[in-house]
Amino acid sequence: MQITLDVRGMTCGHCEKAVKGALEELEGVQGVEVHLDSNRVDVTYDDVYVSKEQMKSAIEEQGYDVVA
Repeated sequence: MQITLDVRGMTCGHCEKAVKGALEELEGVQGVEVHLDSNRVDVTYDDVYVSKEQMKSAIEEQGYDVVA
């Protein structure tokens, strides 16, 4: 499955690495693409192992806001 999350507060390469790293640690996440210019994060995942809520929590723990 694929989902696009609207993440606010990402401004630089460090932000991108923090969000990507947090998501990649979750079991079931297969791929992460961060788009700083549009505040979007595309996640490819297996919904048997991980939920949107878990992804949202992982991003918020890094200090960013998930809008969608």
